[in-house]
Formats: sequence, C-alpha cells, structure tokens
Amino acid sequence: MGFYSSHPTASTAWRLAVLMGANARTYKFALANALIEHASRGETSATLRSLATSYTSAIVQHSSNGPQAPGSLELAPKDFLSLVQRFVEEFPNDVAPSEELVDAAVRSMPGMVMQKFHNLRGGAETPHRFYSLRSSGRDVVVEFTPALMSIADSTELNSLNSELDARWRIVEASFAIGIGQSLMSQGLGVDLTNGRLLEKRRRRPVAGLAAAVMGFQYGRCLICADPLEQTDSIAIDHVFPFSLMTMGKVMRDPHLDLDAVWNLAPVHASCNAQKSNRPPTRDEIFRLAARTEAIMLSPHPLRRTLELSLAVRGFRAGDGSWHKFLATVL
Repeated sequence: MGFYSSHPTASTAWRLAVLMGANARTYKFALANALIEHASRGETSATLRSLATSYTSAIVQHSSNGPQAPGSLELAPKDFLSLVQRFVEEFPNDVAPSEELVDAAVRSMPGMVMQKFHNLRGGAETPHRFYSLRSSGRDVVVEFTPALMSIADSTELNSLNSELDARWRIVEASFAIGIGQSLMSQGLGVDLTNGRLLEKRRRRPVAGLAAAVMGFQYGRCLICADPLEQTDSIAIDHVFPFSLMTMGKVMRDPHLDLDAVWNLAPVHASCNAQKSNRPPTRDEIFRLAARTEAIMLSPHPLRRTLELSLAVRGFRAGDGSWHKFLATVL
C-alpha cells in the first residue's frame, strides 16, 4: 500500500476505503456518508438503527442520480435495492425512508457492508478501522474509533465529503447501461470551463474534476504540496502547459492530449498564477506520477480513462507506467 505509506494518516486510510475499494454496489459510499454524518456531530457511537436510517436516506437520495448497482444485475424482489427502487417510485419526493426500508437495512448491514467496509482488493484491509459493533441488550451499537473521530474533526472533512460524493457519482455513471459502456470504451472527458468530468458520447456531466482526483493527491496542492483548505481558491493546473508545445520543448505528438485527466491537477489558485506557463519541476512531475499511479489502483472508470491515455501512446498499465510516460513528455 504505497499510497498509504507515503502519507500514513487516518484520512489516507479513509481514502483507501472510499476511493480504491471494489464497488459491486454503492453501499460502501452510503455507509461512509452515514459514519461521517454522525461522527461530525460529535457522536462517539450510534445505534445500528440510527446509522441505518442515515445510510438508507443517502441511498434513497442518490437513487435519483443513477443506478446503485450495475444495470446488468438482476435484483431479487426482496433485495434491498429492489425495496429502495419501489419506495422511490411510490414516493418520488419523499426523502425520509420508510420503516420497512430501515428495517431491511438493519437486517442486512452487519453481515454485508459493515463486514466489507475495511476490505481492500487483494485481501488487504485499511490500516485504520473506523468502527466496531457491540451488543447492548436488544440493540446493536456502532462504536466510532479515534480514527473516525479525528477525520470528522479535521480540516479535511469538507474535502473528504466532496471526494466521497464525486466517487459515488462516477460509480453510478459506470453502472448505467449505455453510459457505463461508453465510459469503458472512451473513458471520461473533461469540461475545463465548468471543471467537470464528462461522459464523452453525450457530453453528460458526471462529477467535479477537482473533487474526483483531489483525494489521490492527499487533498494537497500539486505545486506547493500544502493542503487545499475549504477556504482556499482552487484552480485546475495543466501540469505540462500548452506553452511548452509552442516553444518546441514538448515532443509534438498527435496522441499527447494535455487537456486529459492525467495532466490536470487541483492546485491553489495563487500557486497556479505564480507557476504561469513554466514547465513542471522534478518534484511536481514526481507528485503527478504518484497521483496518477494512485488513480490506477481505483476501480473503473477513472482508471480506464488513464489506461486509454497510456495505450494511445504505446504504454501498458503496470508498475511505474506513469513515471515512464511522463519521462517522455519533455
């Protein structure tokens, strides 16, 4: 877990769970949302039912954005997502979940999403755990760990929430029949004017660009490496600027797309202004490569977008592929 060892904090472990875990459904995002909602109010524990209510509310609200499981998946009538879909169809403007839905979540969460939240691909687990369960009479209580409480009380909280929402929206888009197929074949496009990631075929907005990639650079500016705070003015930097082409300092390659995700990074607006059109420093190139390699550890479709950028210039995804790719740009 090089991503964690480079910045070993509870926030990085949280990002491992949210940004890099496998996603067969969106349950992990709903649980993350519920955990942060309760912990950020200063609660150190919650009953399972209280947490399930927040969890279910989040899934109900997100169901209006897109599917919460792959469109090709046939759901049984009693599947939790089938119950959610029927509820949304019957009460399209009702945010509060029904007792039936909350009951279903209470029954399913301990043996499903709460068992898997800390799991990473390859059989690993997050270096920090964020909750534990204990019985209290007839109730089940979810105890929040110091790691979760430190995140909920940190200056990174707003960034982590934005990253969670962006990741959730990207996964929803990948689940949608048609849109998901387009993302897998073409990857995500970029609308720089509005700072959005797009589904290329229909130019449909998917998520905010900064929020989608910021977590992979630890919520830090790629130029100065200091945290990007909520009150900061943030810009999207072309790490390798177009001016390098006009100056003849970048190899003229029709396949080198400087407007693609690999070359775009959230930075402080002040750092961006000072950098102007200069080429990236060695440290900035290293941070860009590390950020992009981290994205390659995440599930589709953001990873697929980068795989396509590699492939069009003859590179294959693998250990160190982005360090090699960037070494050929200048």
